[in-house]
Amino acid sequence: MLKGIDPRLNAEVLHVLRAMGHGDVLILADTNFPSDSVASHTVRGELFRMDNLTAAEAAAAVLSVMPLDTFVDDFAGRMEVVGRPAEIPPVQAEVQAEIDRAEGSHRPMVGIERFAFYDVARKAYAVIQTGERRFYGCFMFRKGVIPPDA
Repeated sequence: MLKGIDPRLNAEVLHVLRAMGHGDVLILADTNFPSDSVASHTVRGELFRMDNLTAAEAAAAVLSVMPLDTFVDDFAGRMEVVGRPAEIPPVQAEVQAEIDRAEGSHRPMVGIERFAFYDVARKAYAVIQTGERRFYGCFMFRKGVIPPDA
């Protein structure tokens, strides 16, 4: 246990979050996503896990230590529902609420078509598989920066 660090962040996840740089992409995937095979193509080449957490719980933990990119529109993305790209299922609304809480304002995630999401995930820095069992619980976060002290 570490003081000031969300206990849902395990050592491996903390290491990968710290190693990422500005603009690097992180994927939070649900249990149905082909995480292991996709993760083998990422920069890290291995799958990270946050088992037994919903997508929103994992997002809250990650966003407690990782800033999102403020310079781009695709700072965060969600896998679109097939055939209904504008639909926002409850799992995605919950993650959006965690993003809003972490950012202190509302910036909607961009929608990413299902197969395009797989392509984004293969080029990501890392994939973290959560325990989320609801469909379309797959998200992309682009790492931002922490500014210097004033």
